[in-house]
Amino acid sequence: MKQKAYAAAGVDIDLGNRVKATLPQLLASTHRREVLGKVGGFGGLFALDTKKYREPVLVSSADGVGTKLKIAFAMDRHDTVGEDLVNHCVNDIAVLGAEPLFFLDYIGTGKLKPHVFKELIQGFVRGCVGNNCSLIGGETAQMPGFYQDGEYDVSGTIVGVVEKSKMLNGKSIRPGDAVIGLASSGLHTNGYSLARKIFFEKLKLKPTSRVAELKNTIGDELLKVHVSYGMLVQKLLKKFPGKIKGLAHITGGGFVDNIPRVLPKNCDVMVHKHTWDMLPIFQMIEAKGGVDDAELYEVFNMGIGMTVIVPADKADAILKFIRAQKQAAWFIGEVVRGSGKAKVV
Repeated sequence: MKQKAYAAAGVDIDLGNRVKATLPQLLASTHRREVLGKVGGFGGLFALDTKKYREPVLVSSADGVGTKLKIAFAMDRHDTVGEDLVNHCVNDIAVLGAEPLFFLDYIGTGKLKPHVFKELIQGFVRGCVGNNCSLIGGETAQMPGFYQDGEYDVSGTIVGVVEKSKMLNGKSIRPGDAVIGLASSGLHTNGYSLARKIFFEKLKLKPTSRVAELKNTIGDELLKVHVSYGMLVQKLLKKFPGKIKGLAHITGGGFVDNIPRVLPKNCDVMVHKHTWDMLPIFQMIEAKGGVDDAELYEVFNMGIGMTVIVPADKADAILKFIRAQKQAAWFIGEVVRGSGKAKVV
């Protein structure tokens, strides 16, 4: 049988259709009752239940996972980066108090490989199920000659909702408030260009190299899934109404760039090093990376994936509650008078 001209040019529509035929059963576990229509339409449909809210505000965010993908390619393991993407997006809207409703993904690649596609979707599904969020659509683009062989890019868009009066905006933050840090699982999805330079160029490791301090291969350590704090944030907001003053997702830019996003102009946050249990991967980066300490805390999360600003008189109760949810957390700093900056001391 003669090969189709488009397939000969590198875009196999029939292969794409065969791979996508498995989507309905893969996505079924993410279904919420508000989802209308079926997978494969020109647009995903979601009927927001407005009766649950007085003034619903939709909150959206789009992101990717950066050069963490290079580790997935090297390890030929693709289910974790899909879950990373969902969790990262969930955390970005959680800091406003929003709960996720639905998620859409984009996968761009040179040649579609069925096992890679399936693993990516399985990761998206796992992330969506874990966050009570529906995967209602997406796009898979085959673009031969655009990507290096065996490589792809992924991005995602999330839409959530929050009651307007309960939106977190940091306006009630005052000097004297306490800062709680929630433990990360590792690098999450930021700092990988520098981490790859340290581990693979400076230290001459391979992704499959087993590292005694990590009790793991460096590749598997770097693929640890970005923690979702979404469900925990919703529990905190219900348990301590009005007491969760501000949240910051510690992503690219570390403490220095992310905490100021929620601070009033007359407040600073002082973050104190060595107040939390630093993960071995960050100890290794600090000891062997040859990078200035100040830069490390601006590039990496250094073991803290989210910060929670709370009143000092409620801080003990809130920390105790967080730990009871099996989430490691510590007091890592306080709010002081200032000009809207975060400092690591």
